[in-house]
Amino acid sequence: MADVPPYERVPLPKGWPRVVRSAVLQVVGLAQMSLTYSRSWAADSRLARVRLQAALDQARGEIALLAEELRIKDARVGRIDPRRRPNYPPTELLAILELRAARGWSAAETARRMLVEAKTIAS
Repeated sequence: MADVPPYERVPLPKGWPRVVRSAVLQVVGLAQMSLTYSRSWAADSRLARVRLQAALDQARGEIALLAEELRIKDARVGRIDPRRRPNYPPTELLAILELRAARGWSAAETARRMLVEAKTIAS
């Protein structure tokens, strides 16, 4: 599978031509390039408001990409039987509890978001 290009691994809905996959990925690449160009223009602006708006736009874009990355990883781990998932080491369990406290999550919410059993969080 390593010799197969990434765009060949993207599943398509039934009935869509295979060239659509390549076209979609090319459009995403072009959109990213246009955003980079427009952000670079705004980042070099003499107006502080424009520079701040560009920084905010870039941060929002990064948050959206990180959220999508996390969604994909969670979907993959979510398909694994909970009894077969790897265990968190104690340092990561502590980090989960710190995140729970910082976010104000309940034990059930923490367990759902971290893909563990509620008993794990409670213990």
